[in-house]
Amino acid sequence: MSLLDKLTLDDLDADQRELAECIGLEAYKNLLRNYAGSYIYICKPDTITANVRDEQIRREFNGYNYLDLAKKFNLSEISIRRIISPVLKAVKAAPLQGQTSFFDDDIKI
Repeated sequence: MSLLDKLTLDDLDADQRELAECIGLEAYKNLLRNYAGSYIYICKPDTITANVRDEQIRREFNGYNYLDLAKKFNLSEISIRRIISPVLKAVKAAPLQGQTSFFDDDIKI
């Protein structure tokens, strides 16, 4: 048994106690074991969830709703255009809902 195993919240200064209370004492001890003496950067939630948000924007993009998406996700239209740029060509080339193509084999006329 190490001294770290005997550590309690009362043994910590105010800043370290606040961190331990936020994540739990066992998780705090785990951080100490793995990262003691290091600087750890914790990203903002928006940074961590950006990929999920961008994928949702790409799914909701219909080829024309730049402004609606910008308002919904609190982004600029330029940001929306940057996010959807990888899928723009495919979305614009896709037929509209209910629209048929000359190349649809299963349509009987």
